[in-house]
Amino acid sequence: MENLLSIENIDLETIITAALYLSLSGLYLLILPGGVYFYLNKRWYVASSFERGFMYFLVFFSFPGMLLLSPFLNFRPRRRELT
Repeated sequence: MENLLSIENIDLETIITAALYLSLSGLYLLILPGGVYFYLNKRWYVASSFERGFMYFLVFFSFPGMLLLSPFLNFRPRRRELT
């Protein structure tokens, strides 16, 4: 039974598959939502109606990653400059 779990029995295809799954899950859960947050932060106040619909689609598409990143990011309105 010990020989079944040893590192010699894990073939290269299994390692490549595991690395591919880990990299795609990291892309979907961290990288893509981070890019969406950056995009939303830059374009939120100047977007057209079509672009706003696209923004809502991006948020819906990357929703699990948005939940993971939401405690760390902030969308408070910008400060007004009083003259």
